[in-house]
Amino acid sequence: MSMNVSLNHRPPAAAPVRSTPRELGAGRFLAPAALACVAMFSLFWTLHALISGTTGAAGNSELLPTVDFLRLAKNFELETRDRRPPPEMPDRPEAPPEAPVQQMQASAPNQTAININMSLENTTQVKANFGLSSTDGEYLPIVKVAPMYPARAQTQGIEGWVLLKFTVTEAGTVIDPVVIEASPPGVFDEAAKKAVTKFKYKPRVENGKPIAVQGIQHLIRFELDKK
Repeated sequence: MSMNVSLNHRPPAAAPVRSTPRELGAGRFLAPAALACVAMFSLFWTLHALISGTTGAAGNSELLPTVDFLRLAKNFELETRDRRPPPEMPDRPEAPPEAPVQQMQASAPNQTAININMSLENTTQVKANFGLSSTDGEYLPIVKVAPMYPARAQTQGIEGWVLLKFTVTEAGTVIDPVVIEASPPGVFDEAAKKAVTKFKYKPRVENGKPIAVQGIQHLIRFELDKK
């Protein structure tokens, strides 16, 4: 007896694998953690690139203004030196005033008052306190300079007089003074001659032209004031 028994043997279906709650929790946070790491890495890389670029730019920006500042400072210093005002010139000392011509009183050391009489020798002798007269009215004295009283004669109290002769030129100056007579001789001669050479005259004019006048005589007296 034969039996045909056909059996379709199928392996039993595998039971579904069920994850435990711990495995399910770990798998749930694994993917977000990985994404977070990638995002954080990208963020750090981006920040590093930005910081590196900013630092380089800042370094260059700080260097260039410094160089420009130094150049500007040097240029400003040079311009300042070039624009310095020139040193002030010292004021020139004023010229001392010219000593006035002494016409009425002679100067002598250590003597407060000296009376010097000058007169022209003529037919009648004219005596005045440093007066000046002339026999010819065609020429006139302009400047009269008193002689210096000799110091030795002043110290010894010596008085005297000198009669001189000289020439008045076309320009009104006095030349060639000559002592005709003096008392005492040789004491007042040089002082009298130096005085008359400083006289100035208005010259004599004939036919519209000034001419020289020779032989003009003057008497100069040297007297100390006894007051």
